[in-house]
Amino acid sequence: MAIRDINGAETSDGRKRDLRRGKLGALMSSDPFFAEDHEFNIHSSRRSSNVSSSFPPSDHSTMCFSDRNSVDSSPCTEVSPRSQPSPYVKSPWTQYQFSGEQGKNEVGPYGLLGSLYREEGHIYSLAASGDLLYTGSQSKNVRVWKDFQDFSGFKSSSGLVKAIVVCGDKIFTGHQDGKIRVWSSFGDKRSTHKRVGNFPTTRDLLRKSMNPRNYVEVRRNRTVPWIKHYDTVSCMSVDTDQGLLYSGSWDRTFKVWRISDSKCLESVHAHDDAINSVKIGFYGLFFTGSADGSVKAWRREWMGKYTKHVLVETLLKQEHAVTSLAVNHVAGAVYAGSSDGLVRFWDRGKRSMSFSGVLRGHKIAVLCLAMAGNLVLSGSADSNVCVWLREVGGVHTCMAVLTGHGGPVKCLAVKKDTAAAETSAVDEDKLWIVYSGSLDKSVKVWRATEHASVSLKEPQEE
Repeated sequence: MAIRDINGAETSDGRKRDLRRGKLGALMSSDPFFAEDHEFNIHSSRRSSNVSSSFPPSDHSTMCFSDRNSVDSSPCTEVSPRSQPSPYVKSPWTQYQFSGEQGKNEVGPYGLLGSLYREEGHIYSLAASGDLLYTGSQSKNVRVWKDFQDFSGFKSSSGLVKAIVVCGDKIFTGHQDGKIRVWSSFGDKRSTHKRVGNFPTTRDLLRKSMNPRNYVEVRRNRTVPWIKHYDTVSCMSVDTDQGLLYSGSWDRTFKVWRISDSKCLESVHAHDDAINSVKIGFYGLFFTGSADGSVKAWRREWMGKYTKHVLVETLLKQEHAVTSLAVNHVAGAVYAGSSDGLVRFWDRGKRSMSFSGVLRGHKIAVLCLAMAGNLVLSGSADSNVCVWLREVGGVHTCMAVLTGHGGPVKCLAVKKDTAAAETSAVDEDKLWIVYSGSLDKSVKVWRATEHASVSLKEPQEE
C-alpha cells in the first residue's frame, strides 16, 4: 500500500518525514508551568507557584532581553518607529488588586469586578456568549458561569479542554485527545447542555478508514485518516458567514469543517511545528500561527468543483514560537504574540500585509491575545494582562496593566458591557467586559473602556 504524506504525495521509506516536535515547539505547545522541561527557564524564571503579582517599577522605553530572547534582526521583525515603549508605568488598574464580589457594583468604567474560582485545575480556555461564560479546565469539565455564579456545566469522557468556541446554540470544544466535541444548549435560560456530536463523526471516520488512499503518514510507521487530528486540538475559529469551523492542532495541520453536516472539507499541513492559533481574517483571509515561529496568511479559493486553501504569504518567520493571534477586522490588522514577550502587528496594504510595529508589554512569553473593539489585550506568563488602545494611524497607547493573577494568564475572552452602557454617557461599543483565565485556577473579570477621558470611580473595599 502506498503511503501518502499529508499533502497527498507518495512517501518512500527512505524519505519518510519524522514529525517529532522540536524542543522549542514542544515547550511552547505544552503548558509551561506544568512541564518539567528545564528549557522553560529560557523564557521565564518564575517556574514555581509563588509567582509575584507585584507591579514593577517604572522603566525606560527599552526593555532588556537575553541574547536568546532578543528581537530577530530580519527586516520583517525590525522595530519600526511605531514600536511602543514598555507600559511598565503607573496605571489606575494596577492599584485595584482586590478580588471576589465585594464592591463589584461600585467599580467604575475601569477596574476588577471579581474573580471566579473552582477547584478543577488550571484554566486553559474561555468563551463568552451573551450573559454566559464557558471555562475549560484541567479536569475535562466545561463550567458555565452567569452573574458571577456557577450556573451549569458538562463533562467530556476524556481529553483536557484546550479550546472553546460558541456559534449560536452550539458549543465546540477542542481536546487534548485530538477530538472536537459538539454540545447544544437547551431551555429558555440555556441551563441544560447536551453532547450532540463529534468532529469527525463516527460514520465519516469509519467510511474514510475503509479506503487506504485516505490515510496519511503522521509519524514514522504510523498512519491515520486525514480527516482526524492525531494530536491536541489547540485552537478553533468560526467563520459564521460561510458556516465553517477551523481547527488547529499540534499535529501541524488545520482542518476545515462544515458545521451544517459536520463534514471535514479539507486538511492542510500548514507548518513545521505545532499550530497554536488560527483566526478568521478579513477579505477572505485566514491566519495561522505556529511554534515554528511563523505566521501565515491563507485564502480559500475554488479549484474546479472544490475549494482549497492556498498560501498567500508568510508574514513572519523567526526563532521564537508564535503563541497567539488576534485580528482587528475593521482596521484590517493582525497581531501575533510570541515566546519572546513581544506582540508584532501588520496592517492591510494595497496588495499585501505590511509589518507595522511591536508592542513591548511583557518580559516573558505572551500566551494569549484578544480584541475588544480598538483595544488589544495580551496575557502573559508574567501573570499580567496589558491593554493597548489602537488610535488613528495605527499608533498604540498602553491604557493599563491588569495585575492580580498568581500564575500565567493562559486565555482571554471579551464581551460588550451593556450594563455599564445604560448608566454611562459612553457609547456601548466602547465599553467591554474582559475575562482572563490563568494557571492559578481562577478567572478574573475586568471592566475596560476605549474612552480615555472617562472618569474613574474608586471602588470601596469592605
